[in-house]
Amino acid sequence: MSAEKERIFRALKDVVQIPGNGICGDCGLPEPEWASTTLGIFICLNCSGIHRNIPDVSIIKSLLLDPWNDSQIQHMASLGNEAAKRKYEAFVPAYYYVPTYRDSQVLLEQWIRSKYERKDFIEENKPLAHAAGYREGFLWKRGRDNGQFLNRKFILTEGDGILKYFTKTDAKVPKAMIKVDNINATFQPTKIGNPNGLQLMYLKDNSTRNIFVYHDEEKEIVDWFNAIRAIQFHYLKVAFPGASDQELTHKLTRNFLKEGYMEKTGPKTEGFKKRWFSLDHRRLMYFKDPLDAYARGEVFIGSSDNGYVVKEGLPPGTPASGSWQHGITIVTPDRDFLFICETEQDRQEWVSVFNGVMAQQMSPQEYTVEAYFKHRR
Repeated sequence: MSAEKERIFRALKDVVQIPGNGICGDCGLPEPEWASTTLGIFICLNCSGIHRNIPDVSIIKSLLLDPWNDSQIQHMASLGNEAAKRKYEAFVPAYYYVPTYRDSQVLLEQWIRSKYERKDFIEENKPLAHAAGYREGFLWKRGRDNGQFLNRKFILTEGDGILKYFTKTDAKVPKAMIKVDNINATFQPTKIGNPNGLQLMYLKDNSTRNIFVYHDEEKEIVDWFNAIRAIQFHYLKVAFPGASDQELTHKLTRNFLKEGYMEKTGPKTEGFKKRWFSLDHRRLMYFKDPLDAYARGEVFIGSSDNGYVVKEGLPPGTPASGSWQHGITIVTPDRDFLFICETEQDRQEWVSVFNGVMAQQMSPQEYTVEAYFKHRR
C-alpha cells in the first residue's frame, strides 16, 4: 500500500471510530465496512444491499475496496450515524418495531425505506398508515387443515381492539375474532416459505392457536405488523397510564427466544418423539410440525428462585433415543421434563436461553399463568 493510500485509509478509519459510527447505522451490526456517501452513514454489507435498491436516495461505497479522497472523508466526518439518527429517526413512534441485524430482511428493508425514501420519521405527527386505528385488506392465509394459502379479508380496528378475518369477501360474520392485546406477531419467512411470512399467535379456549399469513407487497405486511403493535400500545397506555413508553413496548409483539427441533418424552410414555419447539418467554410450546395450527402442549419455564432448574443430561436409567444423545432436563416444582437435542451446539443454545429466562424474576401476571399450568396438569 502506498503512503497516500495508507494516509487515506487511516483518516477514514478515524472517522469510523467516532462514537456511533462503529456499528451499522440501520441494524446495529458491529464493524460496518460500507458507507452511504449521500446520507453520510456507515452501514453493514446486508444493509448496503438494500441501499443499492434506492439509488435516488443512497450511493454506496466500500470502506475497503473503493477509492476515497479527502473531501469525501471530511463529508462523512461532518455527518455520521448519530447525526443521521437525529434527523431520520427523530419521531419514530414508540410502538414501531425497530429491527436489528437479527431480524428478517423484510423488516430491515422497510425500516430503511421508511427512514430515507419515505421520510416517515423526520416530522412530528406525520400521518402513517399503521397509526390510523383501522386497517382493512386481504392477506394470504394458510388453511388449518389443508395447508393451502387462500386470500382472506382481514379487518383490524382500534375501537374494539379486534382483528377479524372472513372466509368469503361478502361474508357478514367473521370466521374468527381475535383480541389484539392477545396477539403475538413475528416474522417467519423460513418457516412459512415466503419472505413476507408473518405468524400470528394467540390463545383460543386456553390453547395456543397459530395463523400464518403473508402479503405479496413488503410494505403492506410490515404495515399490518406495526398496525397491530400500534393498537396494542394504545390499549396499554390506557391500562397503565403511569408506565413509560419503554416499559410498554416490552409488552408488545416479540420474537421467540428460540425455535427448533428437540425430542421429548411424556410422563407416562418411555419413547422420545421429535417435536418442533418455540420458546415465547416463559412458555415453551411444542408442535408436531412447525406450521401446526395448535400446540400439542406447553411447558411453563419459571424462575430459579421458585425451584426451576435446567440441567445438561438425562436422569440415570432413561431409555436411549436413537441417534440423538444430547439430553436436557428441566426441573420444575411439580415434575421433570426431558428433552434430547441433535447436536451439542443445539443443547448449549437451549440451555443458555432457559437459564436466561430462569434468571429473571417472575411478575404477578406470570404467577397467575404458572398457577393455570399447574391446575391444567
